[in-house]
Amino acid sequence: MSRLVKNDILGLSISERIQLVEDIWDSIANVPESLQLTEEQKTELDRRLDDYHGNPGKGSPWDVVRERIRNRK
Repeated sequence: MSRLVKNDILGLSISERIQLVEDIWDSIANVPESLQLTEEQKTELDRRLDDYHGNPGKGSPWDVVRERIRNRK
């Protein structure tokens, strides 16, 4: 894999940069065992999960949020 430099990244269109960030995030998410969470982060994730289970219709699915962000002008 070739190494990207800042100017290469900034030369990409906004949608290409967003895709790059998504690709990077997906590569991180594929190895969740490599991420170490603090107790505070675990507590916050548990709180959010409890909130979701208590109010499942409150939020929006990621694909809907992502589309809304991409369609901003």
